[in-house]
Amino acid sequence: MYRTHTCGELRRTHVNENVTLAGWVQTVRKFGSITFIDLRDRYGITQLLFGEELNTQLDNNPLGREFVLQAKGIVSERSNKNTNIPTGDIEIKVSSFSILNKSVTPPFTVQDDTDGGDDLRMKFRYLDLRRNAVRKNLELRYAVNRAARNYLHANNFMDIETPFLIKSTPEGARDFVVPSRMNAGQFYALPQSPQTFKQLLMVSGYDRYYQIVKCFRDEDLRADRQPEFTQIDCEMSFVEQEDILNMFEGMVKSIFKEVKGIDYTEKLERMSWEDAMWNYGNDKPDIRFAMKIANLKSAFKKDGQLIATGELINGANFGVFDKAETVVAIAVPGCGEYTRKQTDELTEWVKRPQIGMQGLVTIKCNADGTFKSSVDKFYSEEKLKAIASFTNAKAGDLVLILAGTEEKTRKAISELRLELGERLGFRKKDEFKLLWVLDFPLFEYSEEDNRWVARHHPFTAPKPDHIEVMINNDPVIENAAEYLKHPYANIKANAYDMVLNGNEIGGGSIRIFQRDLQEKMFAALGMTKEEALHKFGFLLGAFEYGAPPHGGIAFGFDRLCAILGGSESIRDFIAFPKNNSGRDVMLDAPSTIDDKQLQELSIKLNVQS
Repeated sequence: MYRTHTCGELRRTHVNENVTLAGWVQTVRKFGSITFIDLRDRYGITQLLFGEELNTQLDNNPLGREFVLQAKGIVSERSNKNTNIPTGDIEIKVSSFSILNKSVTPPFTVQDDTDGGDDLRMKFRYLDLRRNAVRKNLELRYAVNRAARNYLHANNFMDIETPFLIKSTPEGARDFVVPSRMNAGQFYALPQSPQTFKQLLMVSGYDRYYQIVKCFRDEDLRADRQPEFTQIDCEMSFVEQEDILNMFEGMVKSIFKEVKGIDYTEKLERMSWEDAMWNYGNDKPDIRFAMKIANLKSAFKKDGQLIATGELINGANFGVFDKAETVVAIAVPGCGEYTRKQTDELTEWVKRPQIGMQGLVTIKCNADGTFKSSVDKFYSEEKLKAIASFTNAKAGDLVLILAGTEEKTRKAISELRLELGERLGFRKKDEFKLLWVLDFPLFEYSEEDNRWVARHHPFTAPKPDHIEVMINNDPVIENAAEYLKHPYANIKANAYDMVLNGNEIGGGSIRIFQRDLQEKMFAALGMTKEEALHKFGFLLGAFEYGAPPHGGIAFGFDRLCAILGGSESIRDFIAFPKNNSGRDVMLDAPSTIDDKQLQELSIKLNVQS
């Protein structure tokens, strides 16, 4: 027996017991004729005491960091207790030990405050995984996995595996493709999601399906993207949108309770896509703090009414505002006393290439009720007061205004809002706020192709009262400049996203389940009948055999884990992640294959240097 207990298990109740431990040497501390060793495994750290006789053996056969050691001895109460670890009340007086395996000097220290850089730790990821901080991340990931499965099982969902080698149907991101040796010149694709399979399972009568499944997308990477990632993928039959929202609101609340001990009792706020875009500048708003965007120029809808706000800034002969398509503002609480240096720094921040604005207008709402602005010579104090009032600014606040083209400016003010929320401490990592975003447009217009593209995916159903609009109108756009007047521009999707702290963690929709409507959707996206049959004939055929109404949702499992763990990067919660170039630096993958393999696959390379 290599061990009777783990290195995180022993307490004062075990004093005087004979035990055997095994693990890795964390530290070696020699004090004259005795030596202390911290022995580590996945469960914790236990201090070992080597007396004078064994100390001589250590002199002849010294231990180093990361040696694998087995030690036998008696549990004793420590005189100098360590309150920082659960085993800090005891130590093991070692009677005998055995070096199970030696270790060369590791390339970095295996501890939380390691001296290893990111690239080095990824190259030696098997060592990095020994660190306590990484272990906690993987334990949290497992806890989220377990909590999701427990909830879904309790609600009659069935875990059904779907294939990884499928047909390529490029929609959205690029597919990863796999050559077939037995079918020369043909390729499988790795699934971007199990979307069509889970719909086929609904046709097959499995009314509640789920999978915690790997998905693959060949796209540019960032902190919250990996070429292979994990989804909690779910589908239900005989449901409407409200059924989906209630079921998976319950699942996420159950995860919060089981994993974080948070009893999230409040009903999730619901917000339309249109309100999210106008009030926060994006479709995944962080509602942990207010600071809503005020539209000072463009017309926008509020409570179904068209609101025009241009009178607030018109007639001042300020060219920046007069020529801009959109002028938007936020009121930053408590920042009215910012110095010129501080406001200049914010101006430079919005001028960065990532944001791309020309400048920033400020209005200081002074405590004495006066107003000071960078555009004083154009706007009277009365006008500045009216603008500040429209943004809901109070005494002591700072109003920040951006102007430019609509899409770019709205995105910029959204980024500025989030940046200031971070700086002012409004985006606390231990505070969680969930939100449903609903009523997305079904289509987006592609200027490049002069056609409609699906905002979600081509299997998303329109809102029930918009189905007739879709069926009874030709999708062709006669005048590209007036695409917003086309009936398809106003069709809403029966779709929903769950947002957590400004991150989309889940998205789904009620699906199309009638062949004629699905064919109409494919036609709207510019597919010919032949193309639709080639790509999705199996699904269209299945819809002719009694397909039930169905809908579902997929959660970004890695992203959910990262947010619950207080991290910006999903890589911290994946055992063996890729770097930002999509490489596994530990395995040195991807890599070339030899000529024999290429010949077997009937592939000839034409790599451009």
